[in-house]
Amino acid sequence: MKKVFIDGKEGTTGLKIYERFENRSDIELLLIDKDKRKDINERARLINESDITFLCLPDQAAIEAVSLVRNKNTKIIDASTAHRTLPGWAYGFPELGDEFRRNIQECNRIAVPGCYASGFNSIVYPLVKNGFIDRDYDIVCYALSGYTGAGKKGIAQYEDANRDSELDSPRLYALTQEHKHLKEMKAISSLSKYPIFSPIICDYPRGMVVCIALYADRMKKKYTAQDIYEMLNAHYDGSPIVKVRRPGYTVGMIGSNHFAGRDDMEIEINGNDDRILITSRFDNLGKGASGAAIQCMNIATGIDETTGLNIGD
Repeated sequence: MKKVFIDGKEGTTGLKIYERFENRSDIELLLIDKDKRKDINERARLINESDITFLCLPDQAAIEAVSLVRNKNTKIIDASTAHRTLPGWAYGFPELGDEFRRNIQECNRIAVPGCYASGFNSIVYPLVKNGFIDRDYDIVCYALSGYTGAGKKGIAQYEDANRDSELDSPRLYALTQEHKHLKEMKAISSLSKYPIFSPIICDYPRGMVVCIALYADRMKKKYTAQDIYEMLNAHYDGSPIVKVRRPGYTVGMIGSNHFAGRDDMEIEINGNDDRILITSRFDNLGKGASGAAIQCMNIATGIDETTGLNIGD
């Protein structure tokens, strides 16, 4: 039985991870007293007693927590932004390739991807890796997310009965093009420059769609939607979690909340011979956060990666 400590259990991601362990008999949860949640010595004790510690903390607190590790066998799974592009840290998206999966299996430091970055890299990494676009392709990405991605303060704002009427509508943010996920988008997909990224937060709780549009004549050759489908389908072949749908799978509209409560991801290819739209749809709190963290733990401890996850068809 593995001993697990969640440092930051009261946050949105920490709470979801905690809920996932309630019915697991292979996990012993190490719990910290509420009045000691910020006690550095108590946190250090529990981190070093654990086999696995999840960090569900702001970046600086996550960095501090890593500095407390003395037990060389303790695995750290960090859900913050702090370590996602650092050497020595495994990037927790195993479906991207064998190297990513192997690093999760072997490394004691695992960084859980950001939600937007998960959707972005699920599309762009294979496009670059398989030579469909150059590293300097001018990528424009837009994405829709439920408000739970904004954390506890954002959730409270949206669920306040007396909230500002502006929250009734979708809201574009990161207007300065300085979103915190841009660094890992660029680094993981091996881009030579940052994409233009326009995230939109909407008035529904959970779910996300990340969209990449391509001009066919700007790719290395004029690939069709079918060509991209075949490449992505081969890249994710056999994955129980990342599903690639045939062109035309959705007729009409793609709803961004359709995968709420699920831990898998769906990639679709739409458009025409000149302009191709690729979308990645998932739950920002599932494959975009706590679900990805649990999947990483499962892989790192050598059990079925889907254990404790909600996987649809």
